Amino acid sequence: MSNTPQTTAASAAVAVPAQEQDFVLEPPAPALPVPIESASGKVRLKAEEVQQLDAQVAQFIDDITANDSQSPAFKGAVERIHGMGNKEVQAAAAVSNRMLERPVKTLNNGLFDQGSQIGQGLIDLRRQVEALDPSRQDDLFKPRKLLGLIPMGNRLVDYFDKFQSSQSHLNAIIDSLKRGKDELLRDNAAIEQEKANLWGLMERLEKYIHIGKKLDAALDAKAAQLDASDPEKARVVREDMLFYARQKVTDLLTQMAVNVQGYLALDLVRKNNLELAKGVDRATTTTVSALRTAVIVAQALANQKLVLDQITALNTTTGNLIAGTSELLREQSGKIHEQAASSTIDIARLQQAFGNIYQTMDAMADFKVKALASMQTTVDTLSQEVDKSRAYLEKSRREDVREALQAPAGEVVL
Repeated sequence: MSNTPQTTAASAAVAVPAQEQDFVLEPPAPALPVPIESASGKVRLKAEEVQQLDAQVAQFIDDITANDSQSPAFKGAVERIHGMGNKEVQAAAAVSNRMLERPVKTLNNGLFDQGSQIGQGLIDLRRQVEALDPSRQDDLFKPRKLLGLIPMGNRLVDYFDKFQSSQSHLNAIIDSLKRGKDELLRDNAAIEQEKANLWGLMERLEKYIHIGKKLDAALDAKAAQLDASDPEKARVVREDMLFYARQKVTDLLTQMAVNVQGYLALDLVRKNNLELAKGVDRATTTTVSALRTAVIVAQALANQKLVLDQITALNTTTGNLIAGTSELLREQSGKIHEQAASSTIDIARLQQAFGNIYQTMDAMADFKVKALASMQTTVDTLSQEVDKSRAYLEKSRREDVREALQAPAGEVVL
């Protein structure tokens, strides 16, 4: 189990892409308290290590059996029980205190703090996106008027000017969020190092716990044997060794439970940091892309409306031209018929009138013939221009397709 920190880091690296694909922020479950009685065994020892520890316990029992209870060697054995694992307990307690401080710092300086870099950045980004949302700008195509009467400015132009002027602020917000994400990732790297250090201390504590339990059983059995042969030594073994051995095992188990709790709490902070980093990625990619898409659509709709207004104006002009021509023709034809039917006109004038009519009709016929040729020329010219433009359009289309095929597929990187 000595490779557990590395295994945990590797499994986290594998699990992150799956979370990135789902793109869902899921808070991890809170770390549960670790009972003292179940603290032992969280870190498993290798078989060869267990054999070495058992051999040390057996040697310790042999030493106290061979020495008198008042001898310096026996008293030294008692002191060894008192000092068993003291350095590891102090070192593990110091690491646990540093680890347990991190969740408190996360609450005080993390996303919940209004002054935090990530929290304030997300708030600023939301305000900026809402301020630039085209759907919140009323009618961008409605003309702006002073006092409702005098035309003044253009809403659409003002909106795009506002968007351009906000780009620097938007980029600054994104940079701030990315710096906050980098800080989270650096914090996670420090957390992994703390976990690795604590795991090594927990392994040594587990060894002392194993020694303590084995020593407890061996001392209890040895005291029972000495009751018959040396009751005084049996009493000393129980009072000065067995009692403190069990007390030491209790202290070691308590410290192990605290360390396991700290290890789990720090892993919870690491997972929360990963979720926050995913949230920053989402804010700096999806949200900003959605805003820019909305702006592009608004600009495209504005261009379409301009073209539509021009087409409508052109159609209106064409209709007015046709109506004016027909009105002139109607008036002219009416005057001709009135003049032809007038009885006050002499024959010469009547003949002249008929001549004018014939000339008018001939002119109209000639106009139609000439108009046919002119119209045919116009049709041919427009057809040639359309054919030319079709070739350029096809060439432009092929270039767009070739660039799309050559463009490398975007990689999704966590």
